[in-house]
Amino acid sequence: MSAPVRVGVDRDRCCGAGNCVVTAPEVFDQDDEDGLVLLRRAEPPADTLDRVRLAVELCPAGAISVASRPEHPAESGSPDTSAVR
Repeated sequence: MSAPVRVGVDRDRCCGAGNCVVTAPEVFDQDDEDGLVLLRRAEPPADTLDRVRLAVELCPAGAISVASRPEHPAESGSPDTSAVR
């Protein structure tokens, strides 16, 4: 069983090649306006992980990242208010 992952995309780096969409259409899409990557599922199902990792390898711009995420995130006991002002 694969560890859960979180996918990220950097639209500023994306060149619109579309390899990700062809490789894992359940996770990636392309914007109709500018052709750049759109992330459909930041936490893809386990059965797509091989294709997601292949999409990372095939991306000529390096615009896709995949990071492991904990299965049960630790609770800190206090809400994150760093973005609230």
